[in-house]
Amino acid sequence: MRGPTGEDGMTETFDLLLKGGTLVNHDGTGARDVGLRGGRITGIGSFDPAQAGETLDCTGLHILPGVIDTQVHFREPGLEHKEDLESGSRAAVMGGVTAVFEMPNTNPLTTSGDALADKVRRARNRMHCDFAFFVGGTHENVKDLPELENLPGSAGIKVFIGSSTGSLLVADDPGVRAILKVIRRRASFHCEHEPRLDERKHLRVPGDAASHPVWRDEIAALTATMRLVNLAREEGKRVHVLHVTSQEEIEYLRDHKDVATVEVTPHHLTMEASWYARLGSLVQMNPPVREARHRAALWRGLAEGVVDVLGSDHAPHTLEEKARPYPDSPSGMTGVQTLVPMMLDHVNAGRLSLERFVDLSSAGPARIFDIATKGRIAVGYDADFTIVDLKRRETIRNGWIASKPGWTPYDGVEVTGWPVGTFVRGHKVMWEGELTTPSQGAPVRFLEALKPLP
Repeated sequence: MRGPTGEDGMTETFDLLLKGGTLVNHDGTGARDVGLRGGRITGIGSFDPAQAGETLDCTGLHILPGVIDTQVHFREPGLEHKEDLESGSRAAVMGGVTAVFEMPNTNPLTTSGDALADKVRRARNRMHCDFAFFVGGTHENVKDLPELENLPGSAGIKVFIGSSTGSLLVADDPGVRAILKVIRRRASFHCEHEPRLDERKHLRVPGDAASHPVWRDEIAALTATMRLVNLAREEGKRVHVLHVTSQEEIEYLRDHKDVATVEVTPHHLTMEASWYARLGSLVQMNPPVREARHRAALWRGLAEGVVDVLGSDHAPHTLEEKARPYPDSPSGMTGVQTLVPMMLDHVNAGRLSLERFVDLSSAGPARIFDIATKGRIAVGYDADFTIVDLKRRETIRNGWIASKPGWTPYDGVEVTGWPVGTFVRGHKVMWEGELTTPSQGAPVRFLEALKPLP
């Protein structure tokens, strides 16, 4: 372990020293200091506070690599009454999230270079966390995808095989195959079989959100996932299956890990169908919260390593919108701010280790999407940290939620484990529940698309 001086005997100087915390990283968990300079990590070891311009006492706290949420919907442009890039990113950093990947189903859709550039322009130095934006793959823009997936700020291509409308829906195999043929980066997919959803609409019970998983059943999800994996294998391409919800999908995907990576959400790991009786459409989302056997299967998949990453699928709607009688109520819930505390509570309950949480929320996203200089605490990497108090007990309340709609399905839920601080490229953005630095969000960089940013 490095001491307070380098090999040449010269005293090192840091802008900031995180002192006395327990660092959780790719090489284990232990008491280590972290020195920062110029927004990067420049020292890991044991250092004298005299070497730093500022020292932050992290005694009793765990320092994690910055949490990366690779599936959020921040609604801008077009639906800013639900959320915008500033409010959504404020919710992110309040919950300990340092970077997000945002989805293309805005208005206008993010399906062109101009639309992507507009989002990057809106986000730069306005979002509180770092960011990237998915480009929607459609029948109409296939020829442009090789360029679009490599533009600055692009997280890659997102395809809706089901659960979308208009040009974002690509429900046919030839359409999915055409997209896979031309792209090079890993693409992300919402997998529900649209013909089955159409056939089963009659199973929706007016006024009863508990019928949502009956309509959008596990066979609809499995069918679409199997079609996607078969096409990916035939085309020799990598795919990422978003928000996997069913036992059947987990059991299928564990035999196809060479081409497919797997995301699960905290709410599918936490909720089950019995929650509809208490919360109704507040639990309604696509794919749905399902019966207890599916939640148990997701936990088995996580324990066995089938699951690669967590994503919140933060998809806010106002309470007035959610109060519409089912099925007119929209699907989606807030989630980016509660990802860390809900998963830390699972850690404290013994359902996964803290190291596995780091793998799912930091190292996993970096590995899957080839993120440059994020995802672990290492010299030369961005100084992104999620600092948590594992022993702190808090009750999640709607009033804590920074997202525009101001509600969470976890209102009143007590958790053990809490985000205390959020650092983004060396900036202390959140500390003890307060924003502490003006927004300085910047595009996430990717190894497969490295080029100078404008």
